[in-house]
Amino acid sequence: MRIVLASDHAGFALKTSLIAHLTATTDHVLTDVGTHSTDPVDYPPICAAAARIVVRGEADTAVVIGGSGQGEQIAANKVRGARAALCHDEFTARFARRHNDANVLSLGARLLAPELAAVILDVFLSESFEAGRHVARIDQLRAIEDEEAAGE
Repeated sequence: MRIVLASDHAGFALKTSLIAHLTATTDHVLTDVGTHSTDPVDYPPICAAAARIVVRGEADTAVVIGGSGQGEQIAANKVRGARAALCHDEFTARFARRHNDANVLSLGARLLAPELAAVILDVFLSESFEAGRHVARIDQLRAIEDEEAAGE
């Protein structure tokens, strides 16, 4: 799997920890689009860049990380075709993939221990979209995006 990772300064340490976890336990292809330190930085362009890589098909999924993960999720969701989910536990990660076909995982570094974040990430990566009754809802989300884009 091709995974793009992005963080702001608050998420940098957790991103580093998750990269180490993925490198040690899998053969995924990882791309780190920044930031690369704890120096203060604005998260919107970094998280949008990660989401764009996924939407263009250059990665299978993205992980965006900040202090709470909330702003990072919002930034990623501004990219047409991104479906970013802020997950705090295994349940939210599992159903973000199964029911919402989430293609971006958002994590809050100030809320999650690295060990729990790794479990959440592993669950997110292992699950797949159930399709079925959920397809119509994903289609409705795309229709909303199309309506908004038409008004630009």
